[in-house]
Amino acid sequence: MQFVDTHCHIHFPDYALDPDEVIDEAKKAGVNQLLCVGCTLEDSEAGVELAAKYNACWASIGLHPHEARHYSGDDTKLQQFRNLVDQPKVVAIGQCGLDYFYEHSPKEQQQEIFRYQLTLAQEHGLPLIFHVRGSAEDGQKGAFDDFLAILSDFVGVEGVVHSFSADTRTLDKLLARGLYIGLNGIMTFTKDDEQLAAAKAVPLDKLLLETDAPFLTPTPYRGTICQPKHLRVTAEFLSELRGESLQKLANATTQNAQKLFKLI
Repeated sequence: MQFVDTHCHIHFPDYALDPDEVIDEAKKAGVNQLLCVGCTLEDSEAGVELAAKYNACWASIGLHPHEARHYSGDDTKLQQFRNLVDQPKVVAIGQCGLDYFYEHSPKEQQQEIFRYQLTLAQEHGLPLIFHVRGSAEDGQKGAFDDFLAILSDFVGVEGVVHSFSADTRTLDKLLARGLYIGLNGIMTFTKDDEQLAAAKAVPLDKLLLETDAPFLTPTPYRGTICQPKHLRVTAEFLSELRGESLQKLANATTQNAQKLFKLI
């Protein structure tokens, strides 16, 4: 039984565990392929380096919406970021998108850097890993409305909405755009029935699994550092929630990941 962790950050400089051990433990749990996802120029570079070192790893280069203010208008940094796209084992752009919950960067700059990465992905025929989070005032609505409006300007882009935790109405809008949906440990500890209903409603051919390690450690391992091996715990939870065999879920999500990211 094979799984793909489509979103982890084990390459972050402050990840407290040894990558050799983490990858070995992942393989023991059946998690044989890992996608290391960047949030800044520096950790995107680190992800590329880690992917070059380990056969089990690939890289996605990205500028998180929180970081947009550090790149907006800086042609030198943006060119350095652009130069990474042709590095070996770079299979996606992201995580990128909009975050109106914390708004560490102004919305206008978030949208600018998001558009920059959409353009880069379109130019190179790469899928994207999307981060979308709404404000406390309007839930997910404002961020997802703006996200979908911007996406409409970019024909043919593919990608996954990472760490999906919205409702079925939002899910339907994303599926209508042909996007994949990434689910992680949140589903094992959420008390929100709408989130669980949406997790059950994701079509099997549009579902991806992820950990977001070191974040969002699933139950019953809350309080420890999240690792790619924990993906299996989330998969087992979703298998029961959705009424699907673990083998069926593993086969489908692995095929989806390999198709979207062209993993070899």
